[in-house]
Amino acid sequence: MINSRDLNDLLPVVRAKAEAFIASCKVAGIDLLVTSTYRDHESQAALYAQGRTTPGHIVTNAKPGQSYHNFQIAMDVVPLVNGKPVWDTSTPADAALWNKVGELGEKAGLEWANRWKTFHEIAHFQYGGGLSLADLQAGKRPS
Repeated sequence: MINSRDLNDLLPVVRAKAEAFIASCKVAGIDLLVTSTYRDHESQAALYAQGRTTPGHIVTNAKPGQSYHNFQIAMDVVPLVNGKPVWDTSTPADAALWNKVGELGEKAGLEWANRWKTFHEIAHFQYGGGLSLADLQAGKRPS
């Protein structure tokens, strides 16, 4: 089961955008922790089961083969404040921090899942180069 945190497990075009994103956060004084990049189908199945057939909260609606992580074009991050992860936007300072992180991710050319109309994922960033999930499943990759 693979749930990588390594940027080298992303496609090169995505890795370059991820590295630019992380560097711009660092310049802005934001320390990011990468919590997930590439996930194999077994790892995605385990995450999908969470909150459904195994204990925990539902964290994804993507079954194996339906997550952009499965195609090496997505990453999840969390900002650290004093070495501790900030997972939510419960305070105005936390909300401002996440908004800055999202803005910097978008400036680096990544799509921020917090902007999605359904199932917002504040920690998720991806680059599909205009390809749909069906395109990815058919073997196409962003260039």
